[in-house]
Amino acid sequence: MSSKDWLEKDFYAVLGVPKSASSDEIKKAYRKLARELHPDHNPGNTDSEDRFKAVSEAYAVLSDDRKRKEYDEMRTLFGSGQFRRSARGGGFDPSDLFGGFQGGGGGGGDRRFGGAGFSDIFSSIFSGGGGGATRTRGPARGRDVEAEVVLEFGDAVRGITLPLSLRSPGVCDTCHGNGAKPGTQPRACPVCLGSGLVTRNQGSFSFSEPCRECQGVGSIVDEKCPECQGTGGVTKTRTINVRFPAGVADGQRIRLAGRGEPGERGGPSGDLYVLVKVRRDDLFGRTGDDLTLTVPITVTEAILGTDLRVPTMDGAVTLRVPPGTPSGRTLRARGKGVARRDGKVGDLLVTVEIEVPKDLTDKARDALDTLAGEIPPASREQLDARVRRYG
Repeated sequence: MSSKDWLEKDFYAVLGVPKSASSDEIKKAYRKLARELHPDHNPGNTDSEDRFKAVSEAYAVLSDDRKRKEYDEMRTLFGSGQFRRSARGGGFDPSDLFGGFQGGGGGGGDRRFGGAGFSDIFSSIFSGGGGGATRTRGPARGRDVEAEVVLEFGDAVRGITLPLSLRSPGVCDTCHGNGAKPGTQPRACPVCLGSGLVTRNQGSFSFSEPCRECQGVGSIVDEKCPECQGTGGVTKTRTINVRFPAGVADGQRIRLAGRGEPGERGGPSGDLYVLVKVRRDDLFGRTGDDLTLTVPITVTEAILGTDLRVPTMDGAVTLRVPPGTPSGRTLRARGKGVARRDGKVGDLLVTVEIEVPKDLTDKARDALDTLAGEIPPASREQLDARVRRYG
């Protein structure tokens, strides 16, 4: 992405968030728009596809703290009117530099802005933030892509490999990404000699900017590929196998480096981020690496104690319910939870709840009446004292 793109595009407006938005607010806005505009949900809608690309481009910058800081600084610097374009060739007039930094120090020397010297500022602005102005620009990196996958609870706990179908820009099969008609090859740009950047001297300053002849790519395609029209990429459906590790959690994002959109004309591909959604299970819940389970027991089991056979994700385990166990007590089966990649395993937490029967036979009622006469009454002294006081 060129410096010109950053100056001309308001990424905050694209995502519909204020400049002060937090990282979570930016992520939430992006996910909402990405779901609404995804090509799979809007087949054949070029407007939605263009907006989807714009939203992905904005998120790629604003979700990266370093890129966001550079973007904000550049927009503030150039959007404040401190610089004006020279009448000569559309470049920047270096005389404006001193007007833009007035009050920042005495005469001559290396004036400073926000602790950075001129060389640091122009290195960042005109070289994409990557170092000196002589850096080779080359084909732009492809955009990152985000997809969403819904996993069954058990698959998330155990881990699974699934095929994922994506409809997004991919490498053109006709030209294999170089943008040239089959049988021809791109040639090095004669202006920038393949670097993608040209240096202009203005007074005591030298400025590097994207080469206009090749648009900063470094090469020129004389005969464009008829399939991709010289871009090196086409929109197509591709299927990749994604490995979801054991213990993957709901809301987790898995990064697949280099599996996003291809770069223009052979540039490096972006990354693919897979957002995981996990369906609820009928029996089990999850808290971190621990699995949770609620099991009903009878009144007599709670009073007398019992051995309780309960399921796990891969079998069953027996737990001892001690005599006098109250409703809501949690028993722990160690090592029966979620296995992590570092080898540690969570536990199974079993909460017992006393189930009170609604219908009783006459024989059962008589037995309970007899039992009630033998069981000590519940301790309610404090409650009774409060009743006597206000009753």
